[in-house]
Amino acid sequence: MFSPSFCPKCGGSDLKSQLPPGDTHERLMCRGCGYIHYINPKIIAGCIIEQDGKYLLCQRAIPPRPGTWTLPAGFMEGGETTEQAALREVWEESGVRAEILSPYSIFSVPKISEVYIIFRAIALEITDQYGPETLDYKFFAPEDIPWDSIYYPAIRQILERYIEERQAGVYGIYIGNDDSGRIHFIR
Repeated sequence: MFSPSFCPKCGGSDLKSQLPPGDTHERLMCRGCGYIHYINPKIIAGCIIEQDGKYLLCQRAIPPRPGTWTLPAGFMEGGETTEQAALREVWEESGVRAEILSPYSIFSVPKISEVYIIFRAIALEITDQYGPETLDYKFFAPEDIPWDSIYYPAIRQILERYIEERQAGVYGIYIGNDDSGRIHFIR
């Protein structure tokens, strides 16, 4: 994880890891001006988009794992809501304009300091104009999904569970993490 060499406030180079008064975690602190530098998780937002019983997946064009498939999702930008980030990422990665129906899954990956927020959504417009991070995109019927080429195990688990729930017509909202290297979700 990136840690600055110089204080973002005063430019000094006297950043040291220490416990600020009244805090519970060590932080990088500037001994010159007292600035506390927080290193917080990155938020990834995306959507499960269903159309006519098929699910939108994007084939990655960029590392890590180019050529694998995933749900359209990406890093949230400053000034965005999670919903705006998810819809922007869907648009950038697939050229699909979508509408969010509800939250579906939140999972944490502490070892790389990321939090994933996945929404249920529907496609409103399909333009066939996807961005440079995508090699291809496709709506797959469940039996045609390239399960062994899904980018991340948690994405596969979320999609498998969603398809099962779709058949039952009842959706949960899930939280989980991969502290142990295996994703565990709680309904």
